[in-house]
Amino acid sequence: METVTHRGRATAYRRSDRGGDGTPLLCVHGSGGESGVWKSQFRLADDRPVAALDLSGHGESDDVDAEAGYGALSAYADDVIAVAEETDAGVLVGNSLGGGVVMHAVLNRGVDPDAVVLAGTGARLAVNEDLLDWLATDFERAVEFLHGPGRLFDDPDDALVELSAAAMRDCGRAVTERDFRTCHAFDERDRVSDIDVPTLAVVGENDRLTPPWFHEFLTDEIPDAALAVVEDAAHLAMLERPKAFNAALENFLDGLDG
Repeated sequence: METVTHRGRATAYRRSDRGGDGTPLLCVHGSGGESGVWKSQFRLADDRPVAALDLSGHGESDDVDAEAGYGALSAYADDVIAVAEETDAGVLVGNSLGGGVVMHAVLNRGVDPDAVVLAGTGARLAVNEDLLDWLATDFERAVEFLHGPGRLFDDPDDALVELSAAAMRDCGRAVTERDFRTCHAFDERDRVSDIDVPTLAVVGENDRLTPPWFHEFLTDEIPDAALAVVEDAAHLAMLERPKAFNAALENFLDGLDG
């Protein structure tokens, strides 16, 4: 892991550069996650540098004193901006909350990437009220709910579920709740059409958390946007069906580089 220090805290990130000359990627995880969720996307590093960060309070990054909602979203955007500058990232890839952070950075912070990839996310990210309650009062129930069929995964093997659940438990209740409440407050439906860079919206066909129509809305509203649906996958398609996810990403990036 490498780190970059900004605004009094250190943000950790992983980076792989095998000499490819494609536009560098920076991947941003979702609620209760960490950079390891992008482990299969490092296979793309033969063609271009690939980096993935731990947002504040996740993985190996320092935490930040921020309330759920705009404060946390802005702090997470600071993390992304700092690592993007450090890695010369030209394409920002965000999953779920990470997609919201990427949209916030582009729409509100003057970030101007070459392209964005919005995976398992939406212009609005409202969260089930029962889940919000469990995150506050029964964290283990929330973890189990999220790892049920059609949520984070469609039909995963036990090892994949345990990997994801362990990362969420390591992140902890307080930070995970902050993440989901930040999602719940996120709503850029009126402004998402202002994203003026090439955009790929990627969704698992069986994602119940951010279903395909969320991504259809993105492609309808964003002027230069394409849709990719990953079969037999749910919310974490990049982890559950990495070959199909990477193929969609490579097709998009090849067109961008060309």
